[in-house]
Amino acid sequence: MLVVAEEQTAGRGRGTNKWWTGSGSLAFSVLFEPGRYGIEPRYTGMVPLAAALGIVDVVTRRLGSPAVGIHWPNDVFIGPRKLAGILVEALSDGRQIVGIGLNVNNSVAAAPPEVSQIVASLTDELGELLDRTDLLAELLEAIDVYLAALGDEHERVAAEADEVCLQKGRALTVQAGDENTTGLCAGIAEDGGLLLETPAGTRTIYSGIVLKT
Repeated sequence: MLVVAEEQTAGRGRGTNKWWTGSGSLAFSVLFEPGRYGIEPRYTGMVPLAAALGIVDVVTRRLGSPAVGIHWPNDVFIGPRKLAGILVEALSDGRQIVGIGLNVNNSVAAAPPEVSQIVASLTDELGELLDRTDLLAELLEAIDVYLAALGDEHERVAAEADEVCLQKGRALTVQAGDENTTGLCAGIAEDGGLLLETPAGTRTIYSGIVLKT
């Protein structure tokens, strides 16, 4: 099932984070069953990475920019600016809802002051408006491809995510419950975890919120 919102007044992200959804953006959710793609339960946590790779693929084809990449666990950036956010929620029956907010025809000039310096939009990057229906169709096809790949060969999905991880070499602090872990990002592990080089050794983080530093 696909649900597209023309307007969103209370976009949200992980934890208490909010998401700006300006007029002309794409805000949509996809309901799907991981088992139909052959995705093992232990790898369902990689669904946000698969969705992010689908977005990176489509956006890179449009922009031809090597600066498009992933911020673990669920964001797509162009350089230092956030282009898209992904929120995956699991239902009790095993199905998942993949919610995506992508800045398309909503110019950063219209963004609230608190986010205008940290977000990007496709219309600003390309200098023109895009057909959102065509773009949505491309995104759904690309995400479908990466979900199928996650079911067939999760290591390949992880390797591609690692290749476009924009956080490598950066000092990150990840909050998981009451625990904060700080270290240098060494990329993404073959099971989708975030690799952090800490004074106590390399840690693999599987869930948490990367704090702004």
